[in-house]
Amino acid sequence: MGMNMIGAVLLFTAAAGGGCLLVSVRDCNRFVTVEYEVTSEKIAKPCRLALLSDLHNKCHGRDNKKLIDKIDTVSPDAVLVAGDMLTASAGHSFDAALSLMRNLARRHKIYYGMGNHEYRLQLYPDQYGTMYEDYMAGLADCGIRPLVNESVYLPEYNLSVCGSQIDRRYYKRFRKQPMDGSYLTKLLGEPRGDACQLLIAHTPQYFEEYAAWGADVVVSGHVHGGIMKLPVLGGVLSPNMTLFPKYDGGRFERGKSTMILSRGLGTHTIPVRVFNPGELVVLNIVPAGTKKR
Repeated sequence: MGMNMIGAVLLFTAAAGGGCLLVSVRDCNRFVTVEYEVTSEKIAKPCRLALLSDLHNKCHGRDNKKLIDKIDTVSPDAVLVAGDMLTASAGHSFDAALSLMRNLARRHKIYYGMGNHEYRLQLYPDQYGTMYEDYMAGLADCGIRPLVNESVYLPEYNLSVCGSQIDRRYYKRFRKQPMDGSYLTKLLGEPRGDACQLLIAHTPQYFEEYAAWGADVVVSGHVHGGIMKLPVLGGVLSPNMTLFPKYDGGRFERGKSTMILSRGLGTHTIPVRVFNPGELVVLNIVPAGTKKR
């Protein structure tokens, strides 16, 4: 290869790298709104939900004003949280996450499912001190009681919302850990078959198991959209350090179950987003036969 060719390759590589860096800076500091519609024969009337996940203490505007204003504009019937609003980092503040929850709770009903970062604070008090207790107390002051392997029934919509917190072994890196077929039933109890069963499950990796348990609708996060989104190939890297994860973001179907997977709102570990901005997800669950708007 001649010197001119080598120079051209180096120049192209530098330009591509610089372009990706600029895109990443932009995508790490913005979010888009994506909307989905799921039909159900069990839902009593249309229910509009805003889904947040993986904020990791990020602020979109001062005190997350841009995010709050957009949620208010969406005017949801409730807000679902799919975990990791904060980052498990010893001695670091979770004020951004708690401030967002406090401001949203003044306006909207919030159903909070736990992520692996909230769970980690609870598991390792020697490392994180009283961060878990302090955060839970802060949520309680806002009127928010996280759904930790429990459900709440919304009779107006005939909707059952369940929040799962699976064991830490299911977050191990490099490969999917097998999950026994009875595990979720032992953890969560039987699904409510006469209602539309919505499951807040932080990691999407076990969608098949969630569907088998009986979830009509699953909402998840955790994967951050795969860090970088490529045409055709999709997300590049999962938090489990697997390449091109099967579930990176968007809508997925299995049998009668639908999963809506958020690309999250912040970053963690690898503070990069390329062609992969944060997402505020709007989920409309409507009775079967309802005409699309």
